[in-house]
Amino acid sequence: MFMDWLNKKKESIESKKSIFNNIPDGLWVKCPQCNQIIYSKDWLENYKVCIKCGFHSQLNFYERIALLTDEGSFKETDENIISFDILGFHDTKPYSQRLMEAQLETNLKEAVITGLASIEKIPVNLIVMDFRFIGGSMGSVVGEKVTRAIERSIDMKLPLISVIASGGARMQEGLISLFQMAKTSSAIARLDKEKILYICILTHPSTAGVLASFGSLGDVIIAEPGALIGFAGPRVIEQTIKQKLPAGFQKAEFVLQHGMIDAVVERKKLKSTVALLLRLLWRKK
Repeated sequence: MFMDWLNKKKESIESKKSIFNNIPDGLWVKCPQCNQIIYSKDWLENYKVCIKCGFHSQLNFYERIALLTDEGSFKETDENIISFDILGFHDTKPYSQRLMEAQLETNLKEAVITGLASIEKIPVNLIVMDFRFIGGSMGSVVGEKVTRAIERSIDMKLPLISVIASGGARMQEGLISLFQMAKTSSAIARLDKEKILYICILTHPSTAGVLASFGSLGDVIIAEPGALIGFAGPRVIEQTIKQKLPAGFQKAEFVLQHGMIDAVVERKKLKSTVALLLRLLWRKK
C-alpha cells in the first residue's frame, strides 16, 4: 500500500514537472534579488519592479522614455554622432569591435541618447543613459552629446532632466574619456549661471566618472530604490581601506541618509514626481 501511495506521489510530481517544462520561454521572470517567480505580464506592467521585494531591475532607453515622457513627444537630438577607435585600443578584443557589437545588440549608436520631450505637457530637454551599451560608459561622444544637450537647454530655456546609468569613464578612450568630466561639469556651471533647472535621476548603477561630473550636479537629485551610487564600488573600497563597510553602503537609501541626494522615489512615481518638481521649481525664462 505504501508503494502504491509512493508511485502516485511520483506520478503527481512528474505531472507537475511536465506542466512547467511546457511553459513557453519568456512567460515567467525570476527576480534577480529574491528569486520570486513573476508572471511576465505583471513584471512589465509593474515597470520591471519585483512585486515581492521591490527590487528595481534595469530599464533600457526605450523603456525609460515610455516611463517618463508623454507618449509620442520624444524627438532625438544629435543622433548621428558616433564613437570611433581613436587610440586603436585592444584588450580582449578591438574597441572598434566592441562598439559595433554594442550598436547591434542595443539598436543604439551610443551609451547616451538626448532629445526634446514633454512630461505631463511640460517641455523638457532629456539626457538618458543606457547601461547595456558598454556599461553606460562615458567616452568622447557621450561627453559631447551631454554637453550639447546642456547648451541646448541654455539656448532654448528648457529644464534639463538626466537619467544616469553608468559604470564610469570608458577606458578604451583613455585620457580623452576623463576630459569629459571637466567638459560636462563646466557646461553644467553655465547652465546654473543661467538659472536653468537641472534634475538628476540616479538609477542602478550610478558610479565613477559620470557620477563625479554631471551626474551629481543637479539642483534636485533623486534616485530609484536600491540603486548603487558612488565613485568606486564597495568591494574596491573594502580592499583599499581594509575595513568592513556598513550594511547598505552606497545604496540609494544609505546615500539619502547621508545627505548626498534629495529623495528616493519608486519607479512608478517618477514621472509624477518630476512633473511636480517642474511645476514647483521651473518658470520659463
